[in-house]
Amino acid sequence: MHPDAPYRIEAADCLACETALKGSVNITAEDAAAHPEWMCDAGTMTWDLTIDKKIAFNVGYGASKPMRDAEAFAMYWHAEGMKSAYSGTLSFNGRQYTVTPERCYGYADKNWGRDFTTPWVWLSSNCLTSKKTGQQLRNSVFDIGGGRPKIYFVPLDRRLLGVFYYEGKEYDFNFSKLHLMVKPTFSFEEHDEEVVWHVRQENIHAAMETEVHCLKKDMLLINYEAPDGSRHHNRLWNGGNGWGTVKLYDRKDGQLVLTDEIEASHIGCEYGEYDHSEAY
Repeated sequence: MHPDAPYRIEAADCLACETALKGSVNITAEDAAAHPEWMCDAGTMTWDLTIDKKIAFNVGYGASKPMRDAEAFAMYWHAEGMKSAYSGTLSFNGRQYTVTPERCYGYADKNWGRDFTTPWVWLSSNCLTSKKTGQQLRNSVFDIGGGRPKIYFVPLDRRLLGVFYYEGKEYDFNFSKLHLMVKPTFSFEEHDEEVVWHVRQENIHAAMETEVHCLKKDMLLINYEAPDGSRHHNRLWNGGNGWGTVKLYDRKDGQLVLTDEIEASHIGCEYGEYDHSEAY
């Protein structure tokens, strides 16, 4: 492991870099029970994948070098491959899979810092179909993340970073770009069999309304531990089979005009909140 670009880390037969992921893991039931600090289930998995990162989401000044050097934010985010094409093979508990770029709807991002945001919101998909034309949008992707970022330990309530790359045109809903005057609202609902996100983002040029559903049976409750060893996210929903709609508007003569309504599937989706208010 080294601190310089390009990113590359190796351990035993495992490799992670900008263009490849390779490795294996084998955890017995006895090992999983004996090592709760691993925070994992029993199972076997191997993978050998190449990555072609097609479209990036650069969140801007908030993740710039001065802000990183100052450790201004508790958590940083960068999505170098919010639309990525994966190829290769993997096996999971004895079942073999072939990964192809045409059907993987891939994604790649990075979080780092000293703590996690709460609430935690993340939604992204590049499996998109225009209701206006009935055609699949093959050069499009949206990505939404954030919740309650903290700058110098002070929380900024209900803030999101978001973008919709719509067939080559970028709609930017990044709260850190003050000149855009971004206004985000979001909510999350947990029902018996599914969870639902509602997000509205608006700036001086456009607006985006997103509604996402995902079945609980298709989701994981992710285990995350902060660098200091604390663990506050104990109900962080994570899935990759979300579905829903996105309404995209352009502002013309002061009015919002519907540009397209998009059906989205294979949506990556997350939501979670800390257990205790003192953890904020």
